[in-house]
Amino acid sequence: MNTIIFDLDNTLIWDEKSTEEALDATCKAAKLADDSAAILLKQEVISHAHSLFEELEGHSYLANIEVTAMEALWARFDDGAAPELRRMRELAPFYRKAVWGSGLKELGIYNEKLAAELAETFPAERRKRPYIYEDTFKALHSLHTNYPLMLLTNGTPDLQKEKLFGVSGLSAFFSHIVISGEVGCGKPSPKIFEHCMELAGLTPEQCLMVGDNLFTDILGASRSGIASAWLNRSGLKLPSNAARPTFEIKSLLEIEALLPLKPIG
Repeated sequence: MNTIIFDLDNTLIWDEKSTEEALDATCKAAKLADDSAAILLKQEVISHAHSLFEELEGHSYLANIEVTAMEALWARFDDGAAPELRRMRELAPFYRKAVWGSGLKELGIYNEKLAAELAETFPAERRKRPYIYEDTFKALHSLHTNYPLMLLTNGTPDLQKEKLFGVSGLSAFFSHIVISGEVGCGKPSPKIFEHCMELAGLTPEQCLMVGDNLFTDILGASRSGIASAWLNRSGLKLPSNAARPTFEIKSLLEIEALLPLKPIG
């Protein structure tokens, strides 16, 4: 085995925690009647974000590179050559305001000014929270001296770079950084895994994919003939409809014990 390929979101950085806290802070900033109203607003915003995201012009492209509805609530879309990304730069402010406005209306609040304010508050709150897991730097420090490391992440170029470079020193571990928005397709498409291998002159047998998502990281690796390590921090049961990982780990610190690559069974 030659190279370890890492996912970014919820593998190296704790994106879920960042998003949850930013949503809570933004709903609190709405200064609603009580905490239950803030909780309801959060639920409605998440629901409307997903429904309105699917209605966006260029949604099929965004889905292809695996941009999420919540990411579209704070991405700038100011990087990337695809015309769909340039179009989203224009549409994003309207999408954000519509999401927050729709959430407020579910609570009987018709206030466009407040919706606009919350649409700007959420990106600011999200950018305050570049959380990283405790084991991330320990694992990368240990591994990078013996193995070339690559990063393979889905999303828009601007946002994924912001997440990566927003954590001091994180990008320095990777010899190659591949972002789906720069390639035109995302995990689990075998094409983006093939792109990674071509970039570094690798064969599938030389790679190990490490990621938390069974339906992007692990499925994509499986389709590409690449061994995989499913990072299952929460001890979830493997769903029957999911791709089977080569390994299952609960911490990034367990990767070194897998090397050299000797899958069981």
